[in-house]
Amino acid sequence: MTTPGTVSIRRAAERGQADHGWLRSAHTFSFADYYDPAHMGFRNLRVINEDRVAPGKGFGTHPHRDMEILSYVLEGTLEHRDSMGNGSVIRPGEFQRMSAGTGVRHSEFNGSKTEPVHFLQIWILPERTNLAPGYEQRMFEPDERRDRLRRVVDHQGSEGALKINADIVLANGVLGPGKQVEHVVAPGRHAWLQVAWGSVEVDLLPGPERVASLGVGDGAAISRPGSLVITAGSEGAELLVFDLP
Repeated sequence: MTTPGTVSIRRAAERGQADHGWLRSAHTFSFADYYDPAHMGFRNLRVINEDRVAPGKGFGTHPHRDMEILSYVLEGTLEHRDSMGNGSVIRPGEFQRMSAGTGVRHSEFNGSKTEPVHFLQIWILPERTNLAPGYEQRMFEPDERRDRLRRVVDHQGSEGALKINADIVLANGVLGPGKQVEHVVAPGRHAWLQVAWGSVEVDLLPGPERVASLGVGDGAAISRPGSLVITAGSEGAELLVFDLP
């Protein structure tokens, strides 16, 4: 999707769209019936789906294998069941990591009869196949993520992050109006920035000009070393920043 030395913007309006009545989904990368050879993923980041599930509806039990799957709820609640014996409810501010490994069957369901659930589904390619399946879930309180980038997922499970079987770091931040955060893209690393809500201005320093203005649902791939400086717009913003090999 991008080559070293470039920045590529993926606008929300350009994503693949699916409307099944009970489910409305926007696909940043190729997924299911949406296929675009120019957008097959970025590095080991394979899927970012923004899903809205109607009250009382959901994804029936289905299998996965050899994939690291993250779910992050923005609004509403998501009920989870799987063949490992896990049963949970995921609420806003909670991240779930399911390692499919040698094989997992699971379902995700909106248990509310009145409110939709709005969440991000993220797939990461694992460091190797045939790993043992696994599951983690954790709430990250607002103060942990306010006006900073809080590590929520990484390879080691450091600083209380969920541990994933892949060489990535995922950080999450909720910024007030005009607040600024910074992420350093090291040599040989890459970054993907996803705006969950709000808007931001993005600069990559050193460099003479602004990289991008991003709104809700927009994404940006960065494949140049430097300091990624992110400034929230007038309504604030919520960000997911992936650091990738």
